[in-house]
Amino acid sequence: MLTLDTAKGLELSGVTVRLGDHTLFDVSAVVAPGEVLTVMGPSGSGKSTLLSFLGGFLAPIFVGQGWVMVDGVDLLALPPERRRAGILFQDPLLFPHMSVGANIAFAIPADIRDRKQRQRIASEILGDMDLAGFQSRDPATLSGGQKARVALARVLVSRPRLLLLDEPFSKLDMELRSQMRSLVFDMARHAKLPVILVTHDEADAEAAGGAVYRIGSKGAPDG
Repeated sequence: MLTLDTAKGLELSGVTVRLGDHTLFDVSAVVAPGEVLTVMGPSGSGKSTLLSFLGGFLAPIFVGQGWVMVDGVDLLALPPERRRAGILFQDPLLFPHMSVGANIAFAIPADIRDRKQRQRIASEILGDMDLAGFQSRDPATLSGGQKARVALARVLVSRPRLLLLDEPFSKLDMELRSQMRSLVFDMARHAKLPVILVTHDEADAEAAGGAVYRIGSKGAPDG
């Protein structure tokens, strides 16, 4: 199974995003390696904006500020491409013109140049996802659950410092949703990745464990 070297966790201090005179949230929290901070709120409440701010793609109509340290690095001082924030969205967003293996190999850092090594990494992570032998498959032939696993594999091989989850389970049926929750959180714990999960589903928060921050609430996260 893929193992990543992150051990210092994630610290958010006074992280706020404003839209005009309205403050969407004010978050301070510590997320240990392998643990999850769940951010909850209804659709349109602004919870996904936190992930945009951390990832470095906040829309210019918003103003964000605060202090974020992850893996001993000042995240906000880095450009988006160097933050190494692994992001999973509601949709897998696989490249349709690439095979499953090529989708994963695309995310492997450029310092690994040997083609056979890149193929081996893709093969190993697919094995971890119970998708051994899927390298040559067309993404269009995969089920929804298989696509979600490939998307997770692609994120993990990119050497992320943290994992940002933007309601990645919401479009899966109930059985697949439970399976993917277990897989994602187990892989994050094994890789010692701090995780921020955005959701409106209480079952997601229960499965994640850890603290819960509710948009519109005041004070420290509960849980």
